[in-house]
Amino acid sequence: MSAPLPETTPPSHKSPRRWPWLLALIVLAVLGAGIWWRTGGRHAGPGAGGGMRGGALGAQQATAVTAATVGVRTVPVWLTALGTVTPHTLASVMPRVSGLLQSVDFRQGQAVHAGQLLATIDPRPFRIAVEQAQATREQTAAQLAGASSDLRRYETLLAQDAISAQQVADQRATVAQLKAQLDANTAALDSARLHLSWTRITAPVSGIAGLRQVDPGNMVNTSGAVGQSVSTSSSSSSTTGSGGGAAPIVTIAQVRPIEVSFALPQAEVGELLRQLAAGRHAQVQAWNASDTALLARGELLAADNQISTSTGTLALRARFANTSLSLLPNQFVNVRVLERSIPDARVVPSTAVAVGANGSYVYVIDAKGSVAVRQVRTGTVWDGLTQIVAGLKPGERVVTAGLDHLRDGARVHVVQAASEPAGRNAAPASR
Repeated sequence: MSAPLPETTPPSHKSPRRWPWLLALIVLAVLGAGIWWRTGGRHAGPGAGGGMRGGALGAQQATAVTAATVGVRTVPVWLTALGTVTPHTLASVMPRVSGLLQSVDFRQGQAVHAGQLLATIDPRPFRIAVEQAQATREQTAAQLAGASSDLRRYETLLAQDAISAQQVADQRATVAQLKAQLDANTAALDSARLHLSWTRITAPVSGIAGLRQVDPGNMVNTSGAVGQSVSTSSSSSSTTGSGGGAAPIVTIAQVRPIEVSFALPQAEVGELLRQLAAGRHAQVQAWNASDTALLARGELLAADNQISTSTGTLALRARFANTSLSLLPNQFVNVRVLERSIPDARVVPSTAVAVGANGSYVYVIDAKGSVAVRQVRTGTVWDGLTQIVAGLKPGERVVTAGLDHLRDGARVHVVQAASEPAGRNAAPASR
């Protein structure tokens, strides 16, 4: 009897899971075809249709840029500095006599003219002093008249040998003494009248009056006002002491014209000094603190007579008409001084100039729409323009935007031309 056969496991009919691999292969094939299509593989197809598709693809590959033409213009060379506005004249109006302040006759912050009444001190004590001095002078004048009459009589008696010569000499001395006394009394009367006139406090210069520093009813003296107005700033109060120390009646700043003080490095002032020595005054501009708005135009007025050893700079001063009162004393401004102008300068927008390891360079666009890297030597930078000293010719086109995506020989497509630099012999602009 034969042995029974061993049991065998029936084969499985479940197929292996191959579809994820097939899907991955299909995706890779699609991506490869797309890359081949974009990189020009489809250009290999024969016929005119393939050539036309290739030309369209080349146009799509051109990099979009903006461009500008190299222009020629007159370029100003400005020197910049930080300046402080100073009044042409600053006067602190102080009382010249002591007394009770009766009135304040000016408007705070308003323009005043020279000789205008600002305040009044009680004049009555000074009028009395004038009357006393006048009475003393009249008394001396009467005594002099009597002594002079006696002298004439004595001289007549001396001619008749009826009086001694000593009496005549004594009388002449008395007359001379009274004349001197009369002169002194006259001077005292003039002084009293002068002090009386000083009870009317007037503006010594024309300008803008500051805030009132003292109110009527306070005693004032030649050191200032004893007792301050409530409108006085805290900084003024701190300088005069807690007990209400002396202060001026008001300060007057002459701001038409007005001046700006600033300093420039000694290496930059040579040309300006030569202009001043020749009687020419360089153009100066005052800009606001953020350097965004032109406040006033003026001219260079003067330069200091020595260079600061601590900073190596020379102090200069400019004058501005300031008709619009855009400048106020102690204001900080950005100063620009026109040192010279460069005629027929080649300029491009500053955005066209890049800096690399070998220096400054630009991308020049040729007639075929390709760019070439060209090294340039730059000069003055002004108003968004850069002067090209060497490396470019007028009329050439340079890329102004999109430089980061370019390389030498790359094709470009100008989508929007940048603003062209001003033409030949254009006058320097203010900004």
